[in-house]
Amino acid sequence: MEKALWYLLAGTRGGANRAKIIRLLDERPRNANQLCEELDIDYNSVRHHLDMLVDHDVVESGDQSYGRLYFLTDRFDRHREQFEEITEHV
Repeated sequence: MEKALWYLLAGTRGGANRAKIIRLLDERPRNANQLCEELDIDYNSVRHHLDMLVDHDVVESGDQSYGRLYFLTDRFDRHREQFEEITEHV
């Protein structure tokens, strides 16, 4: 997970937005539209970031298709310290 977090947050251009998404989801689950409004970025960008976070097991989604909520995974919770450490360096 640590390598995935380094890649997602420091190794690509969208790392800052992905870190913001993680912080917002840490507060409470949100759907893509809510994240768009909070971050003031377009829907397609938010979906791209969410897809990357899902692919790397940082975020998981609920079962509903409309207004799907996203949550941080238990695996991410076990690596929260690494997330904080990485975001300090970025």
